[in-house]
Amino acid sequence: MSTDTTASVSTHILDTSAGRPAEGVAVHLSARPGRHAAWQELGGSATDADGRCKDLPALPEGTTQVRLDFEVEPYFLKKKAEAQQDAPAHRDSGAVFFPEVAITFAVTAGEHYHVPLLLNPFGYSVYRGS
Repeated sequence: MSTDTTASVSTHILDTSAGRPAEGVAVHLSARPGRHAAWQELGGSATDADGRCKDLPALPEGTTQVRLDFEVEPYFLKKKAEAQQDAPAHRDSGAVFFPEVAITFAVTAGEHYHVPLLLNPFGYSVYRGS
């Protein structure tokens, strides 16, 4: 919950290639009080079975920019291993195309920012949700 002096952030991930939430993706939150300031790592969480991070750390007072770092490579490697067990046909053996996704955005004190990540093995998009 935000106060008048801080913003708040939430996120969730939808795997659009499967049409399901992406469970078990590590998410790290960083903040800074201006574009020239150093990033302060605040901590992180992992997505639950619904693809949501419900326990991201609070933002410090004076935050004007936020960065969410999503570690998606382990999620896709696990999905690839599960798919190969189900159907051992020839699969692409290449590396994960996007091993991580970093989203940086500006915030205003007193507002809540929900930033969903729509993810697939070869692309992603984000938007300001509600």
